[in-house]
Amino acid sequence: MEAEGSSGLLLSRKRRRDGSNGEAEESERLGKIPRFTVGLKHPAPFADELVPANKKPYARVTMEEAKRGTPPERPVRVYADGIFDVFHSGHARALMQAKCLFPNTHLIVGVCSDDLTHKYKGFTVMNEDERYDAIRHCRYVDEVVRNAPWTLTPEFLAKHRIDFVAHDDIPYSSAGSDDVYKHIKEAGMFAPTQRTEGISTSDIITRIVRDYDVYVRRNLQRGYTAKELNVSFINEKKYHLQERVDKVKRKVRDVEEKSKEFVQKVEEKSIDLIQKWEEKSREFIGNFLQMFGPEGALKHMLKEGKGRMLQAISPRQSPSSSPTREERSPSPTFRLPFFSKTSPPPSPRPHHSGARGYLISEDDEEEVEDDEDEN
Repeated sequence: MEAEGSSGLLLSRKRRRDGSNGEAEESERLGKIPRFTVGLKHPAPFADELVPANKKPYARVTMEEAKRGTPPERPVRVYADGIFDVFHSGHARALMQAKCLFPNTHLIVGVCSDDLTHKYKGFTVMNEDERYDAIRHCRYVDEVVRNAPWTLTPEFLAKHRIDFVAHDDIPYSSAGSDDVYKHIKEAGMFAPTQRTEGISTSDIITRIVRDYDVYVRRNLQRGYTAKELNVSFINEKKYHLQERVDKVKRKVRDVEEKSKEFVQKVEEKSIDLIQKWEEKSREFIGNFLQMFGPEGALKHMLKEGKGRMLQAISPRQSPSSSPTREERSPSPTFRLPFFSKTSPPPSPRPHHSGARGYLISEDDEEEVEDDEDEN
């Protein structure tokens, strides 16, 4: 029932996308999905392992009844068949569409055997048991039919009580028929699905064949032997040599990238150093000019020091009323008339009105006169 609820949710989301109001549908499509567990705990059973269906006569439901919804005990039985080699998302999407065709769907999936597939389509990558098991573990599958027929017969449809057959609408020519589903379409039992573009088993095999050397080297690295990979001794050595060459190339690329990063870091650091050096040099030049320039602090300091030195060595000036020393005439030494010419010159002493005379200069004479005036 949880799976059915999930199917209904997917159908409702698909119907909203197909509506006419594009903006409304886009906003609803981007809405969050409620969190609940819809996964199954066990793989889908095989049809030949199930209890036989009840003995009621087989009666198909019409398309209108299936779309309206059937009772829980009578789901619409939809059949989808295929090879399902290298099971991928395109297969899963096709089965999801088949599961979501009707509100209450029981999906039966038929998988063809190796013999039948190799006869009508070609060699497969996976064997039939691997393909059966892959389909059993798809979440949309309710029942798996092993060794499914290539062309559906009325007996097969009645045996499995199939109401509708789901497949893409492109005519499938095989086994001498232009479309193996032609009689199903004519009977009104065909329910079309859409193919997923861009992915198929053939596309995946083409990728592997195109890059064969890459995948051989990949598996040799992972421990597979040349015998397991059907590779000759010479090719094995060639692949090992190519792998070593590629390792050297990768190392060279790594070294180049690291060297580029190193050079880039050195350039960034050198630019920073140059900028810092320019700033420091401008600052040094400015300080030098401020100190030793024409109007620098050193010149003012020298001027100031010179002025102080001149002031220190120059004598104090005389009062403004007395003549300066330069204005005075030189005063020769002379002897007073009242002293004897033969007496030796006395040592300078304070002036007394006494008997001895001494040599005085004109300046001393002026000082004596000044003293006498005061007395």
